[in-house]
Amino acid sequence: MLKIGSLSLDSPLILAPLSGISDLPFRLINRLFGCELAFTEMISASSLVHQSRTTGRMLVTVPLDRPLGIQLLGNDPDIVQRAFDIIASREFDVVDLNAACPVPKVTRKGEGAALLHHPQKLRDILKALVTRARVPVTVKIRSGWDETSVNARDVALHAQDAGISAVFIHGRTKEQGYSGSVDYRIIGEVKKALSIPLIASGDILSPLLIRRMFEETGCDGVTIARGALGNPWIFRQADAFLKHGRIPEPPAVSEIVFIMKKHLDMVYSYYGERAGTVLFRKFFVWYGRGISHVKHLRDLVFRAQTRDEMMRIIDALSASPESV
Repeated sequence: MLKIGSLSLDSPLILAPLSGISDLPFRLINRLFGCELAFTEMISASSLVHQSRTTGRMLVTVPLDRPLGIQLLGNDPDIVQRAFDIIASREFDVVDLNAACPVPKVTRKGEGAALLHHPQKLRDILKALVTRARVPVTVKIRSGWDETSVNARDVALHAQDAGISAVFIHGRTKEQGYSGSVDYRIIGEVKKALSIPLIASGDILSPLLIRRMFEETGCDGVTIARGALGNPWIFRQADAFLKHGRIPEPPAVSEIVFIMKKHLDMVYSYYGERAGTVLFRKFFVWYGRGISHVKHLRDLVFRAQTRDEMMRIIDALSASPESV
């Protein structure tokens, strides 16, 4: 069991917030395969305060979408507090502050991973959130800004002093982005320094890599991001591997097709036919990885305009390569 403050989880496998991806349909599909705690997309505190319609849509949820975490992005204590007050009446179970996003348009504003330069300021923002929140407060950090300033242990201790309930850490620096090697050593050092749970991320792409993260760092949980793209089965497979040492067989093409159709219907219900068709194109590519005759179908997917067209293309995945 993983405890994040007052929240008790049976599974240590958490669905990470993914920009442009972690919408309600994506979260619900992953929950079908054992995802217990999921996060919304990263939410800009400033956009919330300025009543952005797009940002408000990111917060849409349903009773089946629980427990749910909301991740806020911001570096101004007042703006972050005002943003939290806006979401306080909504149904969610964890609020996380992002101090890890490496994207230049974020860090140039002093947000995301830029907060790694200012551990005391980060502590003050978190303390203000802890004071207001009725749910556990957490923070997402990275190992450091670059290889000359790996300061995750110091940043995490400042965050813990603010009274938060857990630290999420990505084992790469801001300068690495999502390339290069994950630093298991620094994750392990942060884990040893803290008295609150540490949830790790970075290359959580398969059950084998998930077990490696637990074994090499001693972390309390992991967040799955890219590993869940077109692959909600990773939750079921990793759970079985951690508990029993065996990875279930990969899904048959027929099961992949069934889940794609279910996901597509959710997307259409949420966005409508036109926007849903465009949005689902990238999911088709992710679901289709490893299917031998998918390349020709990708070309058709990116020309599809309607639900019927998309459904016919998905059905074609079940056909033999010769008949496509």
